Amino acid sequence: MVCQWSDDLGGEKALGAANRILHKSTRVRVADTLKVAFKPRFIAGNPPDAWKLARVIEDCHPPIEVVRPFYYWITARAEPILHRFVTTELFERTKSADREIRINETTTWVSQAAEEESKVWAPTVRQRMARCIHSALRDFGILEGVIRKRIAPQHLPVEAFCLIAFCLHELGFEQKSLVRHPDWKLFLLTQTAVERLFLEAHQNGWLDYQCIGEIYRIEFKSQNLDNYATLFQLRMKPQRGLLVRVASDQSEGGGHWNHHFGFPKHPFT
Repeated sequence: MVCQWSDDLGGEKALGAANRILHKSTRVRVADTLKVAFKPRFIAGNPPDAWKLARVIEDCHPPIEVVRPFYYWITARAEPILHRFVTTELFERTKSADREIRINETTTWVSQAAEEESKVWAPTVRQRMARCIHSALRDFGILEGVIRKRIAPQHLPVEAFCLIAFCLHELGFEQKSLVRHPDWKLFLLTQTAVERLFLEAHQNGWLDYQCIGEIYRIEFKSQNLDNYATLFQLRMKPQRGLLVRVASDQSEGGGHWNHHFGFPKHPFT
């Protein structure tokens, strides 16, 4: 979708374009995907018009190991309950020897989170939400397992880390606030791991990073994402577009996330 989207697509034009791209069985399913998944995340999300950022990344023909974390970051920022679950509950679970994430425990967490936000959800909605969270995190590689979900071994490629860091910087987070940003917990990264990735990026010449105690200095090698992304292009092997890769994943029984996994409409916004 992001590779063929444009600012002048709206209304019926948007639906027609989505229909050509997604090849869904009915226009109703296309409209649902556009309304529930694409627009909230890639147009009206935070950052706004995230499809433009994703387009820049896609134009570099990145491997899935680099682009998947970027799409995960965009999705989690647009789905508050997903972001909250990972950065609080799941992040804390990484400190435990028990790495299994059970659906009943996640359903209980969803119920408690809803109560804190004064939301009233039926039991079926709470269970559906929990299953959606599990499915999304499995598809993004944060969890693993078909039936029994466990926290997967985590590895955030430094290229993906740099691209996300640059986007956070463009959103106004600099120096210490960039290093300590809660979004790094989406990847289950501790502060030490974040600092290690900044140092690795510095050693590769992709940014300048210095740290003395609690004082950080971070400077990027470019002023816009288009130019910054090209720094990594030689390390990225050309592959098919992400939409095609995801469609291939789905044909093998996985990959709901780019199309529709039915989160209730922005529950915590």
